[in-house]
Amino acid sequence: MLGVLYDIHGNLPALEATLADAESLPIDRWLLGGDYGTPSPWPLETLALLRELPDATWIRGNGERWLFEPPTDRPDLTAIFERLEPGLPEDELRGLHALPERAELDGILYVHGSPLSDVESFAPQPEDEEERMLDGVRDRTIGFGHSHQQFRRAGPNGTDLVNPGSVGMPLDGDPRAAWATWEGDFAFRRVEYDVERAAAAFRALDAEVGPFFADRILRGSD
Repeated sequence: MLGVLYDIHGNLPALEATLADAESLPIDRWLLGGDYGTPSPWPLETLALLRELPDATWIRGNGERWLFEPPTDRPDLTAIFERLEPGLPEDELRGLHALPERAELDGILYVHGSPLSDVESFAPQPEDEEERMLDGVRDRTIGFGHSHQQFRRAGPNGTDLVNPGSVGMPLDGDPRAAWATWEGDFAFRRVEYDVERAAAAFRALDAEVGPFFADRILRGSD
């Protein structure tokens, strides 16, 4: 069985609860879909837990790319990365930045946002521009994250779009940690965890941007 984790964002209580949930399942492989833990209150602890997982395939999210390629078109986001220390040594940062952008397991293509981009992602309901975001991919299942919303639906060109949701910062109205398993088909899972502990840690991270992340965690939405 494959465990699929996306968008942890350094939320250690959520990750701990998710991995505790996984202990009851015969998971022997993992797909880790990016945006792991920098910046956050627990960057080192998050990576340490993930590195204990057996047979884990890692891909890069926009958060890892932004460590060395800040989003100059989004000054609000650039300011966050400038204000918050990544909390990891240089070799760790470069290792995360060097992760591959995609992986294929069991015939399924895994990307962070879409085959086209790590910052453009599919929504729960069909929208314009989806065929462009497929970047020529046809007739296959695509696992992706970035939007922090757990859903599955048909996409253009015979695709099956699967978003396991966000472990650390769900934005679908449900604050519980979201993840998925795959064993011939996908199964979505949600896990309760100590959201108050996580929100307090993010709030203490920075007086300006910390409350924004804390409110996201508490509400499960923007």
